[in-house]
Amino acid sequence: MKHVYVYIIVFLLLGNSLFSQSKFNTFLKPSDSLNVLRRNTVVITQTALASATLIGLNQLWYADYPRSNFKTLNDSGEWLQMDKMGHVFSSYQLGRFGFNTLDWAGVGKKNRMLYGSTLGLGFLTAIEVMDGFSKEWGFSWTDMAANAAGTGLHVGQELLWAEQRIVLKYSFHRTKFAKQRPSKLGSGLSEEFLKDYNGQTYWLSVNLNSFLKTETIPDWLNLAFGYGAEGMLTGEANDALFTDQNRTRQYYLSLDVDLTRIKTNSNFLKTIFDVFNVIKVPFPTLELNDKRSVKWHYIYF
Repeated sequence: MKHVYVYIIVFLLLGNSLFSQSKFNTFLKPSDSLNVLRRNTVVITQTALASATLIGLNQLWYADYPRSNFKTLNDSGEWLQMDKMGHVFSSYQLGRFGFNTLDWAGVGKKNRMLYGSTLGLGFLTAIEVMDGFSKEWGFSWTDMAANAAGTGLHVGQELLWAEQRIVLKYSFHRTKFAKQRPSKLGSGLSEEFLKDYNGQTYWLSVNLNSFLKTETIPDWLNLAFGYGAEGMLTGEANDALFTDQNRTRQYYLSLDVDLTRIKTNSNFLKTIFDVFNVIKVPFPTLELNDKRSVKWHYIYF
């Protein structure tokens, strides 16, 4: 359940970027040199949002469950690792947000990676520690590994290519499983979007032209590799209350659009494209699952 809040924070922070920077095109243009006022605004805003979120989680969520001494747990086998994909995605996107906002403030590349790209890792580590002191959960080393992987994907590409050629994205479609267990998987679209792992797909969206360097392929066209799963009513397959789960891993191949590579002189549009680039654009998709079944989707969300 704690992962629900991770997704909320990702979209809250990215949405804040759109809301706070939507008035003037010149205001949205990244600074060519360090703008101290912008840097301080970014740091104070992010610190305040992160602190308020952690305090809110402590009072509104963790307070409903008994405290315990710090402990760890091994949840690596739950939800066919879809929850771990959520951690990778959240850490990557929060790091991307931190990096880009510091770029807007004119902060140097080294400090952008050191203090911006690690935003997700720092925030999610704090949540993981809170889990460690909750009797209901525990500190998960596999969650931490997933958090580090998301941050590493962002930092590694900046070091290697000075750009994000491979972007982590998310898509969702409604499933029948949420109706079978709405208390766990969500009731209604807004809850299912965050809770129902059966309808979630995580994508590695690879920009083709950044590797091939050809004029025949549009700069914005990506090849996307997706992972999803379905048939899950509980985290574990051998749950005593739900013994008939037909849990299936799914692998996808599709096309995508890197919105940030669409050429425009409008900084307003660039900001919008950057915000919505977390969502994979629907395209025809080929699916292969671990039951050795192949499906073709004319359009896949």
